[in-house]
Amino acid sequence: MVKLFAKTGPVVELDEGSVLDIRSLTVNGVDLAPGRAIPDDGDPRIDHSLEGFMFTCGPDHIRHPEPLADGSGRYPLHGSFSSHPAKIVEASETECTAEIAVSHADGGQSLLTRNWRVDAETGTVFLSDRLTNTGDAAFPAMLMYHMNIAAKLFDDAVRLEGDMLAGGGFGWRFGEEPGGVFCVPATAGGDGWAEMRLGPIAAIGGLTLTVRFDAQTLPHLQIWRNQQAPAHVLGIEPVSHRWVDRQELAEAGELDMLAPGESRQYQLSFSFA
Repeated sequence: MVKLFAKTGPVVELDEGSVLDIRSLTVNGVDLAPGRAIPDDGDPRIDHSLEGFMFTCGPDHIRHPEPLADGSGRYPLHGSFSSHPAKIVEASETECTAEIAVSHADGGQSLLTRNWRVDAETGTVFLSDRLTNTGDAAFPAMLMYHMNIAAKLFDDAVRLEGDMLAGGGFGWRFGEEPGGVFCVPATAGGDGWAEMRLGPIAAIGGLTLTVRFDAQTLPHLQIWRNQQAPAHVLGIEPVSHRWVDRQELAEAGELDMLAPGESRQYQLSFSFA
């Protein structure tokens, strides 16, 4: 595992065995990753990924399995990214760059060039991803970042806040028990980035998590929670597409085709204050 840290902010442990996603995220001595307090989705790749603080969904599919276009099989749960190993290009205490060669469910190929950086002064964590189609045919680039937080750390004072949320925000136990999901258009600021907050979290000293993401390629925000035992998790999920199936996206002209040799850029950051 690669660890990133600065004189302030979280300790970020990266998973070289699966897309260089975040395995654990420790703030004030507390790991915010949910561990085994997750639903069993019947896919060992995703069970492993869900245990961590953040995993990446895509690049050929997001959300639940759906049939391949030629009917020869199905896109797997949350796409093909999970379990692809990372090749570290450069690493230090505050920054890591890697390349991840990805084989798609339908035979396509892509390369994810990933850069993690922790600001040495503020402790803000930055992620910059470049997805390049290295195959022979175009595919609809789809991406969702799952930031999964152990909800056992929350009390009733914890709120979700952001301009894209109804009324500007609400308590973390939204919807009906034992959980739910919603997806809304991201409200971007003048710099083109959207922002949302979760907190204050007493278990880490009353800090609030602020998540920012580039709404140009991540124009939606999905929020998910599951408190059906043994699961106890809340997810903050910047995402490239609405929460509908592939056929509806295709019919609406919303599948963002990435031609061979072309690239897409995705960016986010998060901090605690």
